[in-house]
Amino acid sequence: MRGNKFFVALGVGVGVGVLAVCAACSTAEPQTQAPPPQIPKITPSTVPSRVPVMVDRALPDDCELVVSVEVMNATLGQELPGEPRIIIGIKEPGIGRTGKIDCYYGIPPKKNLPDAKIVIGLSTYNDDLTARTRVAESVEAERADGAKITEVDVGKQKGMLVEGKDEQLLIGSLGKSTFVVRNRNNFIPKEKLIAVLPVLAAQSMTPPV
Repeated sequence: MRGNKFFVALGVGVGVGVLAVCAACSTAEPQTQAPPPQIPKITPSTVPSRVPVMVDRALPDDCELVVSVEVMNATLGQELPGEPRIIIGIKEPGIGRTGKIDCYYGIPPKKNLPDAKIVIGLSTYNDDLTARTRVAESVEAERADGAKITEVDVGKQKGMLVEGKDEQLLIGSLGKSTFVVRNRNNFIPKEKLIAVLPVLAAQSMTPPV
């Protein structure tokens, strides 16, 4: 995504009675006022609370609609430099690809795309089978280059974590779409990959509300 005291006067006919009442008042111990109730301090969370709902979505035309800067920084636990940059790819009928975008996050001032810390790519294909086939081919190519391959959960879907020497990526498909989240130059430490990359992948396939 914080006592008033009331007195009642009684009429008394005998002076001694009045003195007795007054004497009782003077000797009674004063009542201490109860301390005010403590109001707990609630600190709002900086991490988005909405659970991503992944769908086979149409390709966005803005990186804020892929993973917003706010969500990216909250997920990483730090603020990335620069503004996201988007590259819109072309259709490739030969491999059944109907669209492609890549979003580059964390580009330092006066630097270019290769200096991005995180890259998120989304692609769409003619059908589900083609999308799955492209993912499988990419994973096998990485395996052949010596990368470590691990199946991980991405929301309610599955993805493949690919750990290469200079780059780690999480790749998967949903319907006719594929997603890939790349960790450039070991920016995210190895021990945090499974905690971070699936979150970004799930968010990339979740349309904003």
